[in-house]
Amino acid sequence: MDVEKKLAEVPAWRREGEEIRRTVTAPDFPTAIRIVDAIAVKAEELNHHPDIDIRWRKLHLALTTHDKGHLTEMDFRLAALIDGIVAEHGA
Repeated sequence: MDVEKKLAEVPAWRREGEEIRRTVTAPDFPTAIRIVDAIAVKAEELNHHPDIDIRWRKLHLALTTHDKGHLTEMDFRLAALIDGIVAEHGA
């Protein structure tokens, strides 16, 4: 897999070692929680779970495939789904 090519498909994300990361600022705290809830639903469907740190309206998201020890297609698939969720919530 060409990580740089896949990263270009999700431009809001940046690579840090064997993770991709994105910070999202929601309009308010309740919206931030709704975003996390929607991400949780998709993550469960895919059985692929991001690391999420919630700080008031800011969500710090990190993706990697822990059992592989590196980035995989699944990370980029979930990143794209998260981007859609974030856009739906106006963040």
